[in-house]
Amino acid sequence: MSVGMNGIEGIEIRAFGLSDYDEAIALWRRCPGVGLSSADERLPLSAFIERNPGLSFAAWSEASLIGTSLCGSDGRRGYLYHVAVDPTFRGRGLGRVLAEASLGALAAAGVRKCHLFVLADNEAGAAFWRAVGWTPRGDIAVYSKNI
Repeated sequence: MSVGMNGIEGIEIRAFGLSDYDEAIALWRRCPGVGLSSADERLPLSAFIERNPGLSFAAWSEASLIGTSLCGSDGRRGYLYHVAVDPTFRGRGLGRVLAEASLGALAAAGVRKCHLFVLADNEAGAAFWRAVGWTPRGDIAVYSKNI
């Protein structure tokens, strides 16, 4: 679909595919607040996309990837990762459009709740998510373990 938002013409939102990988990694590296790990390497990300078809999206302006929304589901809850917009395209609603595309795909799959993770020191990210209607939770803690 082509999107015209606040004067941005020619933005194409499409399903995220492995062919987007190299440009996505470059985008995530230039976006403050996006935490990368071994889970973002080509093979694990490919498996993630295959397990969650149609839930992740990429935004393109001409030949440049300018935004992403990775999304997965365990069948009960959805999870958003790497909703990222190139710094030169921020403030125009593209992050919201990408997140809503993933939320719409989750709803179509029967998933009614979605979570996301924001690094504790990512104040801009936390402000964005609050501004677009997400509620921070203080009643849970996230624990991780490398295996």
